Amino acid sequence: MKVQIERLDTDILILGSGGAGLFAALHAQESAPPGTRITLAVKGLIGKCGCTRMVQGGYNVALGGGDTVERHFMDTINGGKWLPNQDMAWRLCEQAVVRIRELENEIGCYFDRNPDGTLHQKAFAGQTADRTVHKGDLTGIEIINRLMEQVLSRPIEKLQEHRAIGLIPTKDGAALAGVLFIDMRTGGFRFVRAKCVMMGTGGGPTMYKYHTPSGDKTMDGLAMALRVGLPLRDMEMVQFHPTGLLAGDHTRMTGTVLEEGLRGAGGQLLNARGNRFMFEYDSRGERATRDVVSRGIYSEMRKNNDPAQIGMFISMSHLGPDNVRKKFPGMVKRCADSGFDLAAGKVEVVPTAHYFMGGVIVDPDTRTALHGLYVAGEDAGGAHGSNRLGGNGVANSTVFGGVAGDTMGVDIRTMKALRDPDESVLAAEVGRAIHPLAVKPGNVQALRHNLQEAMWEDAGVTRTGFGMKRALNRIAEIRNKLAATGVDGGNLAFNLTWHDWLNMASLTEISEVIAAAGIARENSRGAHFREDFPEPGDLDTSYFTVARRVHGELEVSREPVLFTIVRPGETILPAGEPETLVAAH
Repeated sequence: MKVQIERLDTDILILGSGGAGLFAALHAQESAPPGTRITLAVKGLIGKCGCTRMVQGGYNVALGGGDTVERHFMDTINGGKWLPNQDMAWRLCEQAVVRIRELENEIGCYFDRNPDGTLHQKAFAGQTADRTVHKGDLTGIEIINRLMEQVLSRPIEKLQEHRAIGLIPTKDGAALAGVLFIDMRTGGFRFVRAKCVMMGTGGGPTMYKYHTPSGDKTMDGLAMALRVGLPLRDMEMVQFHPTGLLAGDHTRMTGTVLEEGLRGAGGQLLNARGNRFMFEYDSRGERATRDVVSRGIYSEMRKNNDPAQIGMFISMSHLGPDNVRKKFPGMVKRCADSGFDLAAGKVEVVPTAHYFMGGVIVDPDTRTALHGLYVAGEDAGGAHGSNRLGGNGVANSTVFGGVAGDTMGVDIRTMKALRDPDESVLAAEVGRAIHPLAVKPGNVQALRHNLQEAMWEDAGVTRTGFGMKRALNRIAEIRNKLAATGVDGGNLAFNLTWHDWLNMASLTEISEVIAAAGIARENSRGAHFREDFPEPGDLDTSYFTVARRVHGELEVSREPVLFTIVRPGETILPAGEPETLVAAH
C-alpha cells in the first residue's frame, strides 16, 4: 500500500487539549519569542474531549484557614506511600496556589464561594484539611470551557481530529524531530516537525472491565513513549476510583464516577445486607484513600454470593434528599438517567479504573530524556507515587501544563533549527498503522472485551504474582490475535474500526507493562496490592519501577526513591513553627 505523508513545520507542538495541553499553549505563547508558531493537535475536538472536562470533584489547593502548602505536600507524600518524586510533589502543591488565582483572575473561571466571598473548599478523602475548590460537581467543565475560550481567541494553530501515532526521533536518537499523525477526517498521514513538543495526551486505563474515561482514551501517549525508548516509572500503579456507577452491561454509563465528594459529605457504603463495612478495613471508614476504599468494596464483592448483585451500594438519603440534590446536581441527574435515585435511595457501585499514576520520567520542569520532548499531566509519572489524592489530578495537569509552556518558551530560544527525522522510524510507524488494512477483517471489539476481562481478573484491584504472569500470557495471545485481525480499508476517512484497532494496539502495549511492573514490585503500596506480598516493605529503602523497551524487549528495573525534602518518619511544617524541617527545594 503506497502512502503519502504530508509534511508541516511549526515551532512548538502540543499534543492534547486537556488542562495540561491548553495551559501549555497559553503559557508558551506568553513566554516564547514573538513570532513563534504554536500548534495544538488533539485526537478529538478542542474543549470537547479529554479527561479534564470530566472532572467532577475539584481542585486541591492550600488557601489558608489553617491549611498550608507544607500540609498539602505531606498529605500528597503520605497518600502516595512515600513513592512520589518529592520535588514534583512540592511544585504541585506550591504552584496550585498560583494556578487557582490564574484560573479565576485571568482565565475567567468561577468557583463556588462561601457567604463571605471566599472560595468554598470541600472535604476529600485522605486529606487533613478541606482544600478542594470546586464548581458544584462539574468543576472540569468550568475549567475547560474557560480555557477553550482563551485558546480559541489566540493565534494558535489547531489540528483537530488528528491522532498522534508516533514520536519520531532524529537519526542519532538524541532528540525528537516531530510527531506522525493520522488526520482522522481524511485518513491521510501528516508529519509535523517541531523544535519543542509537549505531550499531554492523558491516560485512560480503559483496558479494564470497569473504567471511567471514554473509550477513545487508550494510553496512546505512553505507548508512543515506550516505542521511542523512553523510561516509564510506576507503571503498576493504576488507580481505581471506589465508586463507579454500575448500571449494567447495556450502557456506557457503567463505570462512570460518582465523585469522592459524596463520601466526603457523609455518604455511606453498604454491603448486600445493608450494613456499613468500611470501618472493618480502615479507621477513617468511607473517607479513607481511594486505594483502601476500592479494596474494601472489592473484598465485599468477593464475599457476596448473590448473582443478582455485583457491586456494593452508596447511600446519601440520611443527609436529606433535598440537600443532596442541591449539593450534587450533576450526580443526581447522572444516576436518574440510569434509573437510580441518589438523593433518596441507594446506588450500586463498583471500583472503576480511573487514573494512571505511572508515566514518562520527567524532571520538575517537564523535560524528558529525549531532547525537545516535554510531558505533563497524566502522561507524566512521579508526582503522585502509588496513589493520587482526589483533587490533585486537575491541579497536576494545570500546574505542569503551565510549567511546560514556560519551559518550552525559554528552551526554544536556544534551538536555532528544526531537526530532520529518522526516516526509517517514520516508515516503521506508518507500516505499523496500516498493517490491519492488509489483513482480513475481524472482530476488534471482541478482543477488547477479552483484554478488559483479563486485566480486571489478573491485574486489577488486588493481584498476585501468579495472576499477573497469567495476565501476560493472556495479553500476548490477544496481541497475536490482534495482529491477525484486520479492518476494512476501503474508506479511511473517519474509519472508526481502524481507530479501534489502533486503540487496542496501544492498550495491549501498556497492559503488558502494567503486569510486568506489577510482578517486579514485591510489596503492596497504594494502588498496587499483592495478596502474596501484602506488606508495604521498608519505607526507608523505597524504590520505584522503571520500564523501557531495549532492542524491542520490555525490561523492568528498580530505582531508589530520593527523599529530597523529607524522609519517612519526618514531617515538614510551615516556616516559623517549631521543629520545622528546612526543605532543599
